[in-house]
Amino acid sequence: MHILVCVKQVPDTTEVRIDPETNTLDRSSAPAIMNPYDSHAVEEAVRIKERFGGKVTVISMGPPNAVEVIQRCIALGADEGYLLSDRAFAGSDTLATSYILARGIQKVCEQEPFDLIFCGKQAIDGDTAQVGPGIARRLGMPQLTYVQTVAALDPRAREIKVHRKLDEAYEVVTAKLPCLLTVEKEINELRYSSLPNMLRAARYQPRILQAVDLEADPSMMGLKGSPTSVTKIFAPSQRNRGEILQGDEQSMVNQLMAKLSQRMTQNN
Repeated sequence: MHILVCVKQVPDTTEVRIDPETNTLDRSSAPAIMNPYDSHAVEEAVRIKERFGGKVTVISMGPPNAVEVIQRCIALGADEGYLLSDRAFAGSDTLATSYILARGIQKVCEQEPFDLIFCGKQAIDGDTAQVGPGIARRLGMPQLTYVQTVAALDPRAREIKVHRKLDEAYEVVTAKLPCLLTVEKEINELRYSSLPNMLRAARYQPRILQAVDLEADPSMMGLKGSPTSVTKIFAPSQRNRGEILQGDEQSMVNQLMAKLSQRMTQNN
């Protein structure tokens, strides 16, 4: 089996800051990491490879330093990686990004068709969950989103069965290969990288593909191909700490009513 995994380099959102003058993310304030959902996508792809044989190829779109994310995937057990990197890709929204990744997948798989594509459910720097489905739509294949379990896989019958996460239950869905899956973190537990994989990853250099290599339409990439844009980013205001009322039940009710009445008067 040939399994593709789309991964993304993102800023660590636990440390990222917002520039108050430009209202944009100050990416220099936080280290770059692999999108956590994508880590689980790589892990699941490697597990399937170990069970059925085949190859895991990772593909990412990003700046030159996104090579580090691909090296991390090699350490997790992926076999090879491709980085789509070109200034023409700058400013791409989810629609343009899905186009670029789809073109990259088509290029990578010219000689070796794929059976499965794995993506993380969403990227933590955007939380749109749109890129995976966008890739599937552009490639004309079934999409299985919010997957929390791969229940069964039959390479000979070209069929996969998954459990999709819903709000209060899960949905069992069967699809024919090839198809695309976007996965939840619950799908697996990440393993530690083996020493041979870590050594290979330290030396590994992925192939870099530019817009000309993809034979992509310039009007579909970057700002030209992006019908949406982020006009402003802001940090939510700090919430005031709550107040604990003291006394018996009636006393606390009286205090609460007085405070609510005072708040309504101030608002009016």
